[in-house]
Amino acid sequence: MTIQILHYEFLGPIKLSDWGPPMEEVVYVMLARTEDTFKIIYVGHSEKTKEADFFTKNDKFKCWLTHAGSEKNLYLSIYPMWGSEKKEREKIVNKTIARYNPICNLKDPT
Repeated sequence: MTIQILHYEFLGPIKLSDWGPPMEEVVYVMLARTEDTFKIIYVGHSEKTKEADFFTKNDKFKCWLTHAGSEKNLYLSIYPMWGSEKKEREKIVNKTIARYNPICNLKDPT
């Protein structure tokens, strides 16, 4: 399953609790699900990781939970960018933030 964000095809969404490492270089979006809709609440990127707690240790995890209501409503989609440079991933993150204004990317989320 895929979801289109801007003109990129992201894999998912899947429940965050179903995610497991490893993960290569990606841009990821955290989504809050309410009934049949998904709302982008955070956009970020990652280098390779093998850490099972990669997302739960993120300093924005509490914000994600607050805006999703609970972990069962928290979903993840990724855009694989194998071998990409940090600058390439940041460009997509910044474009996505500019378009969707995810609440947990704000300096002081409410």
